[in-house]
Amino acid sequence: MAILNTTRRWGAIAQLFHWLIVLGIVAQFTLATLFDDLPAGPKKLTLLARHKSIGITILVLVALRLTWRGMNATPELPGTLKPYERTLAKVTHVLLYVLLFLVPLSGWLMSSARGFPVSWFGMFQLPDLVPKNKALYDALVTTHGILAWALGLVATLHLLAALKHHFVLKDDVLRRMLPFTTNRQG
Repeated sequence: MAILNTTRRWGAIAQLFHWLIVLGIVAQFTLATLFDDLPAGPKKLTLLARHKSIGITILVLVALRLTWRGMNATPELPGTLKPYERTLAKVTHVLLYVLLFLVPLSGWLMSSARGFPVSWFGMFQLPDLVPKNKALYDALVTTHGILAWALGLVATLHLLAALKHHFVLKDDVLRRMLPFTTNRQG
């Protein structure tokens, strides 16, 4: 498997970033669901700390992925796509990247505004982004939730589009992001 992207296929590094981010998003929604139902206490604080650490990890991975993407070729969209489908694919990808930045940043801002520390797996603490502010915290709780659900929706659309490409259109769009597969046409 090639390390670098080509115009036909995502390389191993891009695939690694993609799938690590996917796993992170799944973990985030799982943790959020688990700690939402817990009463205040040590177990909830542990899950929240893990949620924050994974959020920071996603933020870093997205920055690295975009940097890597800027230094590599990008696989071309299939020539069979209609103009509106090309536009929709590009808009969806932009929205994914924007939300992948905004969701963790809003969570970090929210913690800062409440005066709760954000550490990365207990190894080091990140600086507060804003001073403690209850009104800002309340607004960011809502903002973080809305952005998270928007990310879930856009990621689901992305997944459904990949499945449509694979099972309905029968092209290589999904296969070129899967490790250990090859493109049928190249």
